[in-house]
Amino acid sequence: MAAKREDIREFLRREPDCVFVEVTGAAGSTPRDTDAWMLVAAEGLLGTIGGGQLEYMAIGHARRALRQSRPAEAMTVPLGPEIGQCCGGRVGLSFTNMDTELALFLIARSDREMASRPHVYVFGAGHVGDALAMALSLVPLRIILVDTREDELSASNVPGIETCLTAMPEALVRDAPTGSSFVILTHDHALDFLIAAEALRRDDAAYVGMIGSKTKRATFKNWLSREVGRPELFERLICPIGGTAVKDKRPAVIAALAAAEIMTAALAGVQKRQPAFAAKA
Repeated sequence: MAAKREDIREFLRREPDCVFVEVTGAAGSTPRDTDAWMLVAAEGLLGTIGGGQLEYMAIGHARRALRQSRPAEAMTVPLGPEIGQCCGGRVGLSFTNMDTELALFLIARSDREMASRPHVYVFGAGHVGDALAMALSLVPLRIILVDTREDELSASNVPGIETCLTAMPEALVRDAPTGSSFVILTHDHALDFLIAAEALRRDDAAYVGMIGSKTKRATFKNWLSREVGRPELFERLICPIGGTAVKDKRPAVIAALAAAEIMTAALAGVQKRQPAFAAKA
């Protein structure tokens, strides 16, 4: 079951008369690179090319073209003091009026990008699990909130994530795609250990983290040595998640600290192996 934010299909259904604005060149220091784009309609917007005066100028340029029922010319914008944006670089922008062919292309491209997002499995739909899913829902990751308890999972209402009710969460770990991240914070320490041991056996996991204290960390290390016979796996476990610099146990604080940690690990690998978001030929 998935609850998702407005996507490109919904925007195009509501705003079929719009302009596709794409960054075609980025030299020097710029707000975004050539993977950035947005859709500009008379009233609505979807996406961003970086904000600031550059985006304001692009929106105005696109909307003037829409009002005048004409194509908008490409722009090359130096980001200097004259436009109040002192990045110092230069940005090229293209403007394409929406048609059926372009709409289908953009939808297919968006689907490919969504499908290629690294998976993050959050095991445990309690207070911290919900807060962590919420924090991660804003970044380009595929979030799956997992629990063995139907009531807890049903009570979760985080937009932009998937939920999974299962009696055997460790099986999800075995079937997860390469580069997945696993965050373990269930209501049961024995279940935490079972899921973590399964995740640590995977050499291709981007991140394996478990909520806990120094005592839980030490207990799990002993358990790995005794039951699994591979104490070296413990070195790959992040526990506690979110680090120890901030001594605050509130769910939202733990979630914010852990989200940055998880996002760094998950996206680092993607940037190395994934090509740029291809433009329309």
